[in-house]
Amino acid sequence: MVYKNSFSRKLFIVCNALLLGAITFLCIVPFVHLLAVSLSSNTAAMAAEVKLWPIGFTLDAYAYLGQKVEFFRSLWVTLQRVVLGTAINMLLVVLSAYPLSKEAKQFRFRTLYVWFFAVTMFFGGGLIPTYIVVKETGLMNSIWALILPGALSVWYMVLLLNFFRNIPREMEEAAFIDGAGHWKLLWSIFLPVSKPAIATIFLFTVVGHWNSWFDGILYMNSPEKYPLQTYLSTLVNSLNKISITVDDLSLLQNLSDKTLRTAQIFLGALPIMLVYPFLQKHFTKGITIGSVKG
Repeated sequence: MVYKNSFSRKLFIVCNALLLGAITFLCIVPFVHLLAVSLSSNTAAMAAEVKLWPIGFTLDAYAYLGQKVEFFRSLWVTLQRVVLGTAINMLLVVLSAYPLSKEAKQFRFRTLYVWFFAVTMFFGGGLIPTYIVVKETGLMNSIWALILPGALSVWYMVLLLNFFRNIPREMEEAAFIDGAGHWKLLWSIFLPVSKPAIATIFLFTVVGHWNSWFDGILYMNSPEKYPLQTYLSTLVNSLNKISITVDDLSLLQNLSDKTLRTAQIFLGALPIMLVYPFLQKHFTKGITIGSVKG
């Protein structure tokens, strides 16, 4: 029997803390390096002299990105996408997962609907048919082209469905006895109990919308409607083609592709890094419970 204050117990705690500290350090170091490079001078960055601390400290990379009207315009498009897309995704996932979590005797043809959704996880129409559908439905060059094609994630629906099926049936039966309907049951019992799964799906959805860039190139005909990641991904490639003002030229003297790229990556990852700590406590529980078939 291992006692609370025994030597082996203390040794385990120390080793565990050291291991977790080392893992945390390895996760943080790349972002610290990116920040250091983005804040360093052109010469130091190109010579690969920057490690974890800026050399020749300068904010020119962020000043160049921040003074561009296109940057803030694309940021606004991304914020709209994240808010609208996440709201629609979460609504559809919840409304589809709840009825499919019922038994076949409660919901006729449940198995048929489940297979209908499951097939889409393994077989898809492909890029060209999806593009044609978006074009023919009049969604091109609008914010809805970035949201509606992926409005319902079947994988997230299955995750939440399995979580719902693990909720004790006694709670559901007691609610029905008290006169609650399905809407009351869903919003007052199922969703509050399912906070870990909801938080996990919410986090994945926000990250997916924030990091998505390829659909912006596909469905947006004008650069003015690019989301942030699409704009940032094309910024360096189009740097030698855009009109450069006198102010831009003074900033570009201390910039290189490396400093601009690291500034882009850091800005793209920063919002998610700020949101993740508040949802991390639900992350593991939501994945493990929701992935077990009930």
